[in-house]
Amino acid sequence: MTTASRSNPVQDGGQVRRFGDTGMDITPLGFGTWVIAGSGWQYSWGATADAESIAAVRHAVDSGLNWLDTAPAYGLGHAETLVGRALADIPESERPYLFTKTGLIWEDGDDRQGPPRRIMRPDAVRAELEGSLRRLRVEHIDLYQVHWPDTGAVFVYGGAGEGVAAPTPLEEYWQVMADLKQEGKIRAIGLSNHDVAELERAEAIAHVDAIQPPFSAINRTAAPEIAWANAHSTGVIAYSPLQSGLLTGAFTADRVLSEDDWRSGSPDFTTGLPGNLALVDALRPIATRHGVTVAAVALAWVNAWPGITGAIVGARTAAQIDGWTPAATLALTATDLAEIEAALTTTGAGAGPTHV
Repeated sequence: MTTASRSNPVQDGGQVRRFGDTGMDITPLGFGTWVIAGSGWQYSWGATADAESIAAVRHAVDSGLNWLDTAPAYGLGHAETLVGRALADIPESERPYLFTKTGLIWEDGDDRQGPPRRIMRPDAVRAELEGSLRRLRVEHIDLYQVHWPDTGAVFVYGGAGEGVAAPTPLEEYWQVMADLKQEGKIRAIGLSNHDVAELERAEAIAHVDAIQPPFSAINRTAAPEIAWANAHSTGVIAYSPLQSGLLTGAFTADRVLSEDDWRSGSPDFTTGLPGNLALVDALRPIATRHGVTVAAVALAWVNAWPGITGAIVGARTAAQIDGWTPAATLALTATDLAEIEAALTTTGAGAGPTHV
């Protein structure tokens, strides 16, 4: 599935990249749906209006982004449902690639305001896949990803009482993913939030088609995983490239986040805020030189990192998308990159290597 037949600013500029060995060519930016998943669950971004969310998805596609990233954990299926509704009347040949995940589950009786369980039991993975296919209104998933490594969970055995499940070994759950790909319900399989040692273990069983690590100018700690992917013909889509809104240029020190916004308790928005905002200020002159937003500069920096195929960017409304789509065609100069590297050092923002 592609959006190649659409007239759009991103693809008309020829901006697609080979996505590892998947056979897919994707745009440097993809639309992320975490932020539109609504409230009433752990890690919510606060209340959202479904109509605005659907309009944002449609606008992302119309703007030329040819892939969407979602997960059943986002709003306990609500984000996937909204994506399915948004794309329902778009011909299949014009739809974006759909990437979703498995492994973060609220089971029956769980507190939706508590953390989800990391469960990769084979039966759970297959059940989640069927749920995602139903909500997205499709017959196959273009990229299916393990959201987090399995850590085990407490669950009820046939109503006979509670028991503690041992974590499902990576070798077992990765084999299930490979089996689903072989069965044709998944085009490609990937791992999110897995370290290099875990990637090596998975690769010994079946090729890791893609990885999804967190990566931004503030959080650069996944550089080793990205280097591993680059050496193994594995695609990389980075999540939180704007560090949950900090690198948009719109966040200020006096902004108050609502209690149901998970960011209100994050160190990036509390103790680390001064250094992070200082980095944003250092990006402003670069944005001015190029006639783009700070967000576009931050995204272009992520996509300049060797091995990264594309960046996942969320938005609550269609209007917000227009502020960062120019990043798809923005090429930072050597001078720009040197200024950003110097700013990372002087501000002390974040962690990880600073040189692209």
